[in-house]
This record gives sequence, structure tokens and C-alpha cells, in this order.
Amino acid sequence: MKAEIHARLRAMATWKLTLEYKGTRYQGWQEQPNARTIQGELRAAAEEFFQDKVDIGGSGRTDAGVHALAQVAHLRSVRKHPAEQVRLSLNDKLPSDIHILSLEPAPERFHARHSATMRSYLYQISKRRTAFAKEFVWWAKPALDLARMHDCAQLFEGRHDFWSFTERPQEQGSTVVVVDQVRIVECGELILVRTVASHFLWKMVRRLVGVMIQVAAGTLEPDRVQSFLVSQSKEVGQWTAPPSGLFLERVLYPGESLPDQIRPAIPVFSSGPETAS
Repeated sequence: MKAEIHARLRAMATWKLTLEYKGTRYQGWQEQPNARTIQGELRAAAEEFFQDKVDIGGSGRTDAGVHALAQVAHLRSVRKHPAEQVRLSLNDKLPSDIHILSLEPAPERFHARHSATMRSYLYQISKRRTAFAKEFVWWAKPALDLARMHDCAQLFEGRHDFWSFTERPQEQGSTVVVVDQVRIVECGELILVRTVASHFLWKMVRRLVGVMIQVAAGTLEPDRVQSFLVSQSKEVGQWTAPPSGLFLERVLYPGESLPDQIRPAIPVFSSGPETAS
């Protein structure tokens, strides 16, 4: 069976795609019946160009309303064309809120999800109401103590059971995740939260951010947060941050690393230097 799969892969051209998208109009990355998704739009564009069925897979799912700065996907087709021709043609066919940044030939066994080693998400919190960036931030109205928020962030680093921080945990398989880092910086009117791990659970990042905001606002104490990491509680769900501020920042593969500096995804009103909290 494996030999048949490998023979089929060798007969196909494989490309690695890096794309950005505004997730506001879509029900997430993964194709769904009767719903508009990023993967569905990409497949429609690719099959129109190749005039044939294609294989498309992403590095991971993003939820409805969540954006991506550099989602990675693989594309396989029995029809072979120059990479730049494929990229330009697909971009011509894709909606304006989905854009392929790069498209390059990849090894036949490259898999956007299985080959990835690390993923980073960026969450943008606005310090004020904005007329321009509502689709890309969460305006946290309470006054925030960033020292408390930073201390809370440190609780999430390392290996923990994030059962309390995911939707429908019984469907997730293991809910244990090793979080490499949670960093918080200020940039003008924005508070930026970068979370890095090998993988994430459904709604996990949004719930981490939501809990950090509660701690920063003084309505939740750190010992309560610690209890969520050692017990199974449905209480955390009420603090899920909205999808508007969340961006899939980077997907890393062997030999790659994240830039140290954290930059705003959409710097509409983020004038001012980055400062660590």
C-alpha cells in the first residue's frame, strides 16, 4: 500500500504554498459542506487552472474569522507547470482577501502539516476603540495591568494539559501541549501576544488570551489560572477572545526559526516603538 502511495506521489508535481488571508468572510481554513472556506476557495482556483482534481492540505486549521500572515499548504497535481505560472494564475482566480505570497517546488513527500515543527500565532489587542481596525483587533475595554498579564503568560509555558482551554476536548485526542513561549509586547496602541507551540487545540490561543485579559483586568487571580491547568473546567470558555484579533503568524519547518522581533499584523494605528511588558 505504501509503495502504491509513493508511486502516485512521484507521478505528481508537488508545490509548497505560503499564503496570507483575511478570514473575516470565511468559516475557517478547512473545507466544509455548504460553507465558504479558505481551502475550498484555493481548491476551486487550482482545479479551474489545472482542469483536473488536485490534492491540497494545510499546515493546520484556522477557525472562522481568524486570519493568516503566512499559512502554508501543499498542492499536488498530475499536471506540471512552472511554479511562477501557477502562482500568478491562482492569484488571478482567488478572491482579493486570499493571496499566495510564494509557491515553490517541494519534495514529493512534503506535507504542510506533518512536515511542520512549530507554529506561532499573533493576537492583536487594541487599547482603544478604532474606526479602522475592528476586523483585526480586540478592543479590551478595561484598564490592563501588563505586569499581571505577563506573569499569567508565563504560567502557560511548558508542558500542560490544556483540556480547559479547548472546545469539545473529548474530540481532541490528547489535550497535552508543550508551549514553547508566550510573549507580550506593546507597540503604540496595540498589545501583541505571540504564542508558539508545536501544535494547538481548537480555540486554545483565543482562550489563553481571554484568560490573560481577565488577569490583567484584575477579575481573575493567577492561582485560579493554575487550577485550570491541573483540572478540567468548562469555565474558561466564557472568556474566549474573539477571532478578529488572531493571526496565524508563521509555520516553521526543519532548520527555520522565528524572527525575535514581534511586529503588528495590520499596523493601522500602531505608531510607536515595540516595548516588552
